[in-house]
Amino acid sequence: MHPPSAALKNWLRSPLLPLWLLAVLLPFGRSAELGTLLCTAGVVLAWLRDRDALRRDPGIRLLLLLLGCYIGAALLSAFSAIMPGKSWSTVLALLRYIPLGAYACYAMRGETRLRGFYMAMAVLIACWVLDAWMQMLTGWSLRGHAEAERISGLFGADDPKLGPTLAVLSPFALWAARARWQRRGLIVALLLLLGPIMLSGSRAAWLCFGLVVLAWLWREAGSALRFLAACALAAVVVLAAGGIAWKTSTRFDARMQHTLAALGGSEQDLNEASTGRLDIWRNSVAMIAAHPVTGVGVRDFRYAYPQFAPANDHFMLAENCGDGVGACHPHQLLLEILTETGAVGLLLWLIGVGIAVQAWRRAGPRGRNDAFPVTLALGVMLFPLNTHLAFYSAWWGLLFAWLLGLWCAALYAAGKEPRHGT
Repeated sequence: MHPPSAALKNWLRSPLLPLWLLAVLLPFGRSAELGTLLCTAGVVLAWLRDRDALRRDPGIRLLLLLLGCYIGAALLSAFSAIMPGKSWSTVLALLRYIPLGAYACYAMRGETRLRGFYMAMAVLIACWVLDAWMQMLTGWSLRGHAEAERISGLFGADDPKLGPTLAVLSPFALWAARARWQRRGLIVALLLLLGPIMLSGSRAAWLCFGLVVLAWLWREAGSALRFLAACALAAVVVLAAGGIAWKTSTRFDARMQHTLAALGGSEQDLNEASTGRLDIWRNSVAMIAAHPVTGVGVRDFRYAYPQFAPANDHFMLAENCGDGVGACHPHQLLLEILTETGAVGLLLWLIGVGIAVQAWRRAGPRGRNDAFPVTLALGVMLFPLNTHLAFYSAWWGLLFAWLLGLWCAALYAAGKEPRHGT
């Protein structure tokens, strides 16, 4: 076994470092783009060094097809966008995901590197969880005090992305805990993640993490009967944890009171409980009807919103997005695709899903097993019956593209071993 100093030196020389650095910088907003820049530089050097390796890489070919659907939907929407400058600049910015994903496929050669990266991600997530628990217990994290209704950890009080990000990336931590400490490690990791995700106040994160738990229970159970028993036990644990949090945490209590307002039965109660989502979705449907083919243009939702919102719309009366023009995005994946890229965009996304499913099937049991944590992360991120952050935004889109590149790399990692010195 290498001493810690030697292991650190090896990791600092690892070609996977730029991919991990991107994840490290996620809580700090656009600084995560430094990782994208390093990956771009890495893929340029790799191209100059061994062009044939990049051309022959099956992961890169798959990535280009998937990004072709994702970016193509945005590209076609830009031709008839209501704010062409914003849409075209977004399309150009999306092109940076190509070298990011290509570098992931190039660097993630061999199962040893893949598993090492999963472990490194688990260490990073453990740091986020430790900081979140400190904030839960003391009210403070390394980024300061949390807001009244939710903890925010290293993301800071003005950025409520801790819950969704932890929920989406939790499969990495669970995989590492299961690999290192078997089922006991998996159970402990689930419990440690449960607290911060619950108190993050993000109901979308609650649903995402619930799906992650169900997937792991199914994977571990081995039979339908044991799966049902495990689900019943998990439900008891969640109810107990929720009850404790409700009694001891003013943040969780405030969030639950806000959520339970939906039980009032009226449309207004439901709209208030969903923080105005019904208004956004109603206006989104009107937008889709007016621009059915290619939408209003990628990232142009906020600029089209005033044309379809009534004068007393909640998002028109408050400067929720900082510029007073209305809601920023539809808060739902399918509505985002349809409003901003239209039926053509949805068709391209569905083609991309079909390509991904076929690639997953052809990868075989070994490839599917290697890619399981990333497959699960992408699956819960894209789960359509949920609310979502904007998939064409600079931050959530970057996380999505990063995961997509890792997934394409992981599917074929077993068939590629790095040559000495690469």
